[in-house]
Parts: sequence; C-alpha cells; structure tokens
Amino acid sequence: MATFSNAPLDLRRLLQRLVIMLSFSIICASILYLLLRRCEPDAGGSSGWNNNKTALREILSASDSVDANRPGKDLPHALIIGVKKGGTRALLEFLRLHPDIRALGAEPHFFDRHYARGLGWYRSMMPKALNGQIVMEKTPRYFVTPETPGRIHAMSRDIKLMVVVRNPVTRAVSDYTQITSKTPGIPSFESLAFKNRSTGHIDSLWSPLYIGLYARHLQRWLAYFPLSQMHFVHGERLISDPAGELGRVQDFLGLQRIITDKHFYFNKTKGFPCLKKPEGSSKPHCLGKTKGRTHPRIDPEVIQKLREFYQPHNLKFYQMAGIDFGWQ
Repeated sequence: MATFSNAPLDLRRLLQRLVIMLSFSIICASILYLLLRRCEPDAGGSSGWNNNKTALREILSASDSVDANRPGKDLPHALIIGVKKGGTRALLEFLRLHPDIRALGAEPHFFDRHYARGLGWYRSMMPKALNGQIVMEKTPRYFVTPETPGRIHAMSRDIKLMVVVRNPVTRAVSDYTQITSKTPGIPSFESLAFKNRSTGHIDSLWSPLYIGLYARHLQRWLAYFPLSQMHFVHGERLISDPAGELGRVQDFLGLQRIITDKHFYFNKTKGFPCLKKPEGSSKPHCLGKTKGRTHPRIDPEVIQKLREFYQPHNLKFYQMAGIDFGWQ
C-alpha cells in the first residue's frame, strides 16, 4: 500500500523535472537564436562573426572582456625594408624616440632567411605594444630579396614600407668598406667592380653594386603594393636634415611630429647627426663605431664609370618613385 500511495508524489516530481528541462531548453534555444541573429550579415554585408566577437563575449561572460590597455605582441604595422648602408639603423634609432612607436632592435631577417619558422615565431620576436602604438622592425635585405614582397603582402596588405635610399655609388663604397672590416685582405674595390676592367664591363651582380639598382628592386614591390604605402627616405638628407626627414616619416606613419630638431646635434668627428636624448637615457648618444667609417680612396676614373653606369637606372627610379634625388 505504501508503494501505491507514493506513486502520485513521484509522478509530480517527474513532471516538475520535465517542465524545468523544457523551460531550460527553450531558454538555451532562445539564446542560440539571438547569437545567430547577431552574427548574420546585415543588408550592407559589413557585419559577421568576426565583427561580433566583442558582443559575443559580453553575452557569454562579462569576465571574458579584454583589457584594451594590456600590452600584447602584434605583427608589425610598418617595416624598414632597405637599403643596406643607406641609413636604416639611424632611421630606426631616431624613430624609437617617438612614444607611439615600438621597434625591434635586432634584424629578424624573417622574410628573407627564416620564413619557414612561421608567423608565430616572427610574432614572438616583436616588442609588446599598447593599443595605438605602431610596431615595426627593419631588415635592409628585404628590399633586394625577390621573395619578400609576396611574403610580406601575404601577412598584411596594408603594411607601411620605408626605404632609405642613398647615392648608389657612395652606398657601394660604404658597403665595400664594411666588408673589408669583416674580411681583411679581399681584392680592391676597383677589381671587384668590373668583370673586365680593360673593357669597362661592370659587374652589376656584385652585391655592393646590385643593391644600388633601385628601380629593378622597386618594380617587384609595386607588383604587390601601391606607391602610397611606400615612403622613400633621402639618405643624404637624413644626415644633413634629420629633423626634416623624420618629420616626413612621422607624417607617413600618421603620427604627431614629436621628433624635431631639438633631438639632434651634429657630430663633426663622425660626420653625421647624433641624439641628444635617446630612448631610455638622458645622455647624448651616437651610433656605434661601425657607423661613419672612413672610406678607402677609390680611383676617380672608376667612380666616374659607376656614375655613368647608374645614371639611367637612377632616372628610371626617380620616375617610378616620383622623386628626383639629384644624385650625380
């Protein structure tokens, strides 16, 4: 008899559970419906799942919201891609004075040497940055490496690119000077610059001369990026008027002109500008001893031959870049 008397009570409990489960199912279905509605594109097709990530986090859990001021590692927004011995180190050090720039000091060589390591490795190399800060790095070899424009474009179509260019003849001599400091006893500049000096046939594939064929390299970049995303820094003016060149770079990056002539002084011994107050220091600072080396004397006839060789290449580069650098 006790078994039968408890049956109505058990039935009521079962019904209550069913009602609760049904109500819970209806609530879950409603939430799912609302979420799906929020993730659908609107009439203009401009919204979707990616555009509703913040709203989705807010609905699921308020504790999952992201602190906008927390430092994180971003892929670069801008790159100094060249050229070697043009003034890329000076440009990077000068730009690091700006509070809205976070720059990697070392050259990662990701897009030319270490691309197989993947973007995760590359991102791990970057400095932490706050929202609104521009992350950048510089690797001068990028400008002359054929594969790099396509690889960089695959990472970001909107990235800003900076190229420091310098008279290709003086740039080549500077390049050779650096090579001799690392490899004493190599042949003379004059002998390396020519395939056959008696015929005057210049070896344009010799690295110090090849880098100076700016138009040839630029053509590859323009196949992927519009000229509006590239900024050419005048290497000679970076020495004679660093504040002016930095002002134009800050404009290109969309930054306030904070770096001005008050940050520089000219070092007569080295022959180029130095910083009065570099990043993280209150003392004046010049670039290291590897910068401003004394160039060897090169046969004036060879210099003239190189000027004649580069002239048509320079003119084409001026036309492509829309700037007359006035190299003689």
